[in-house]
Amino acid sequence: MYDFTKESCRDFVKVLASSDPVPGGGGAAALVAAIGCALGNMVGSLTVGKKKYADVEAEIIALKEKCDSLEKELLDQVAADAEGFEPLARAYSIPKDSPNREIILENATRSACHVPIRIMELCCEAITATAGFAEKGSRLAVSDAGCGAVILKAALEAASLNVYINTKSMKNREEAEKLNARCEEMLRKGEAEADSIYQSVRGRFIG
Repeated sequence: MYDFTKESCRDFVKVLASSDPVPGGGGAAALVAAIGCALGNMVGSLTVGKKKYADVEAEIIALKEKCDSLEKELLDQVAADAEGFEPLARAYSIPKDSPNREIILENATRSACHVPIRIMELCCEAITATAGFAEKGSRLAVSDAGCGAVILKAALEAASLNVYINTKSMKNREEAEKLNARCEEMLRKGEAEADSIYQSVRGRFIG
């Protein structure tokens, strides 16, 4: 599958706006999440090496290493999401009178949920890391941690919609509801933590 992240920002947006089926919402969510994660990571970069933050430097370095890994995996999910959608696109093109259409479609629909759920998991991890940067990172760049949290929350919610659109049409309702419950759990945790970061950062500027 072609790696759209190798395109320029302008080219990525152009193909995103086109009639091409990929990249779509999942890929966009992954890219946005990588950007949000990088903003928190920037706070870490501006903290390491400063005498004022020497007592938390080891912790900040560990958070940066974590975010380096998260950024890479999130960017990898752009192509993974496109690849995961291909079988579903092919399944929809199977003639409706084909005896195997329903089972192929069901399997492809379930599989199309996997990458968006992984994107959500990564968003939650990145939000938690961003909380560390917001709390202990350079005060001069704390607004960037707040921005990162807001962006990661949006990416988390966007990725969830790419799960729900698929679980809605699944025939196996028990499995669909399990996937939905997993999304709801991550949304509750991730949204609350991201909102807490935003309010904490905002509170430092507005009394």
